[in-house]
Amino acid sequence: MNTFADIYGYDKIKEHLQNAIKLNKVSHAYIFNGSLGAGKKMMARTFAKALQCEEHSGDACGKCHSCIQADSGNNPDIIWITHEKTGSIGVDDIRNQLIGDMQIKPYSSRFKIYIVDEAEKLTVQAQNALLKTIEEPPAYGIIILLTTNADIFLQTILSRCVKLDFKPVGDDLVEKYLKDNYQLSDYEIRFALAFAQGNIGRAVAIATSPDFARLKESVLRVVKHAKDYSVTEIMGEVKAVTDYKASIDDYLDMLSMWYRDVLVFKSTNDTNSLIFKDEISLIKSIGSQSSYEGLENILTAIDKVKIRLKANVNFDLVIELLIMTIKEA
Repeated sequence: MNTFADIYGYDKIKEHLQNAIKLNKVSHAYIFNGSLGAGKKMMARTFAKALQCEEHSGDACGKCHSCIQADSGNNPDIIWITHEKTGSIGVDDIRNQLIGDMQIKPYSSRFKIYIVDEAEKLTVQAQNALLKTIEEPPAYGIIILLTTNADIFLQTILSRCVKLDFKPVGDDLVEKYLKDNYQLSDYEIRFALAFAQGNIGRAVAIATSPDFARLKESVLRVVKHAKDYSVTEIMGEVKAVTDYKASIDDYLDMLSMWYRDVLVFKSTNDTNSLIFKDEISLIKSIGSQSSYEGLENILTAIDKVKIRLKANVNFDLVIELLIMTIKEA
């Protein structure tokens, strides 16, 4: 596993990286930029493994000592920078794990590769500390920054890195990946495709993760019962939604998909284009009880929630107002 051939899509990125290895024109610093679940980690692992492979063919052979070490996560010259999951990546993290360590020559490989996941969490001080190493790295040093938002980086960092953007892939590729790797029903695949929007990692999480199953249950609970909620029950639901604070975009996207389904069915009476096909009786029921204006108001309210949360408006208040809008509609 973990050769370039195992990665679905991103042909131009794979070609760029493989050519860099073959032509011995590897940059000392890369930015892999794309949404969560886009495949940046897999590409970084594959690139690092191919760089260290003893065959020097532009891809990993999977058989040499270096490849075997990489597959087991024990290659001493492929280093993942660690940090507190919820915190920032501070200057001490970078100095201790990367800048200082890079002064030591590789243990057994051609390169010493440092992969910084969630690099959008780098503080300005950490970026400034990193800058000198990016400007004057040892010949064997390579840094790969994985980020969901390259705009957060200092211009001086951006200008010295090769930036590769991981854009959404086609639904046909996502569908092929799911069919090749998982035993899923047609409905599960269709639902994952609609929700993932070209992101393979997200599609896998939707189709297989218990967290997504719970998130779906939470969304359906709100749409089923909101019209009957008392003030106390609304506050209870707000508290329940807080459990999804870290993945609130997924929660809101699912809610939005639900009401689009209701609106589409109310307009066309056609089930073919519905995402929540297994909930058709509930879709019919809610559609018959709701006006077009009410459904449009809910969809507008969901969009406003996303904007308000990005502006750091109080989370509980925003969700409370949204549930009130659903109740009134």
